[in-house]
Amino acid sequence: MPFLSGSLSFERFRVENFESESFDQEHIDLMAKHAAGKFETGSTENVHTGFLGGAHLFDQDFDLDKNVINDAVHFGIRIDTNQIPAAIKNAWLQIELAARAKDNPSGLATKSQRKEAKEAVEQRCEVEAATGKYRKFQPFSLLWDYGYEMLYFGGTAGTASGHCADLLERVFQVELGHVSAGTIAQAWAIEADRYAEMDDLVPAAFCPGPAHGSVAWANEHSQAPDFLGNEFLLWLWWMLETQTDTITIPDGSEVTAMLAKTLTLECPVGESGKETITAESPVKLPEAMQAIQHGKLPRKSGMTLVRDGQQFDLTLQAETFGISGAKIILDEDVEFENEDRIEAVRTLCDTVDGLFHTFCDRRTDQSWSKDLKSIQGWLAPVKQRGNQAA
Repeated sequence: MPFLSGSLSFERFRVENFESESFDQEHIDLMAKHAAGKFETGSTENVHTGFLGGAHLFDQDFDLDKNVINDAVHFGIRIDTNQIPAAIKNAWLQIELAARAKDNPSGLATKSQRKEAKEAVEQRCEVEAATGKYRKFQPFSLLWDYGYEMLYFGGTAGTASGHCADLLERVFQVELGHVSAGTIAQAWAIEADRYAEMDDLVPAAFCPGPAHGSVAWANEHSQAPDFLGNEFLLWLWWMLETQTDTITIPDGSEVTAMLAKTLTLECPVGESGKETITAESPVKLPEAMQAIQHGKLPRKSGMTLVRDGQQFDLTLQAETFGISGAKIILDEDVEFENEDRIEAVRTLCDTVDGLFHTFCDRRTDQSWSKDLKSIQGWLAPVKQRGNQAA
């Protein structure tokens, strides 16, 4: 499972209302009771979710010593489906229709024949589903850091994470909330007594042209200012290009950063499309600079972060703050146990969030207008910069 080895890809969920002070045998027993594979079905309609012990696709063994590591629970969830692909069902339907319509003068099936064909396909689906040959297993690795009240979901937010959240909420009587750039910013603002300033923020106008009140990819169901994730990546790019590659985060530690490997940019008003640039240092390429000069914003960026001697290579998704392909770089002589691995996951998230908190502090401060003006000047075409200087 990736949280204990290999590269890391995950999104985060805040866990609320977990009433126990620790994860104990009672909770282990609940996982075992709702283990994956205990409730199989031949139905084509049901989706079953169950817990995994964390070792492999069929691991149903749960134990405190095995699953609880460094005040966090490492486990898996498997989503089982038994659905016949639509293309196969459609093929069966066409076969049934052709068989019934072959003697018709028109060559077409009548209304009653179409009904008979559909019923025949439904019956065949039930028979085929009962054989189990269309059953699929989809495993996900999870890390529940109950001390930090955080769940790390080894995948992207969507239907699968919804099924996993439903299982956890039902079994452990907790509430899960997806963590995004906007929710991180709002939590920081409450802590920093800047909520009023945060609540007043609208997308910044980095380039000339009419201001846009929202971005094309905004989540219409969320009031969180997730657009700050896009602005953060652009601000970080500007900082690294024009100011410094070492940034002090709120806890006083320093983070050395570099944008690398991949960069995805998109027009915030949905007019000029989306592009992904892959290179050792994509921000150094002229097409990357041209894109942001024409108003595109970063939606995803690869980066290398070094903090307190520990290096992380990762890709950050701007709005969700989802992390993918993260590698923890260590000296070859350093031994790395599971406890250290989990601590490294915490450090990785603290480092990314710390950089973002530094941006949030600048973004809600009165001095932001100076930063914005400097970024606008940096983005201005060379000819226009020369005219401004003159």
